[in-house]
Amino acid sequence: MRYRWWVGPGLAAAALVLAACGSNNGSTNAASSHPAAAATSQADAGVGSVAIKTMATSKGTVLTNADGLTLYWFANDTATQSNCTGSCANYWPPVIATAALVDGASLPHGFGTIKRANGQTQLTYDGHPLYTYDGDTAPGQLNGNGLNASGGLWWAITPTGVELAATTTSSGGGSSSSGSGSGSGGW
Repeated sequence: MRYRWWVGPGLAAAALVLAACGSNNGSTNAASSHPAAAATSQADAGVGSVAIKTMATSKGTVLTNADGLTLYWFANDTATQSNCTGSCANYWPPVIATAALVDGASLPHGFGTIKRANGQTQLTYDGHPLYTYDGDTAPGQLNGNGLNASGGLWWAITPTGVELAATTTSSGGGSSSSGSGSGSGGW
């Protein structure tokens, strides 16, 4: 079986594998919050590649970063534009990188990138801009799946690119909905 390494044009031949996650505010690149990111490509400063893998969870298989943190997509995004900016990006840090599949990962759809409004390069899968969730603190958690926050629904990304069945119950109270309907931003 052949594995594909997707590396954006202009990157150095040996792509730097980063864990591009965390709680940055979207105004700095994710590489600045990780010590392993000291060496960045001169062609696209601050953009390295993030290792992508699959993980089986109680709700199904999802894509994760190298640290095992679930990757999410926002229903209000388009294939060419992220609609999660401002305070939204504090809770849902965009994956600022290009992709590199780890050994053993085989995916039916492709990776790409988009340029965010602030000029950063955000990773996409199957046309969905990718994010981590500030509420996930351990590998395999799905705390952001099915949330209605920042003006729309959030879904863990699956290898097929479809939404993962919601992990939250539809009958329970809880406070997973913002209720603000504020569009971009506002949690």
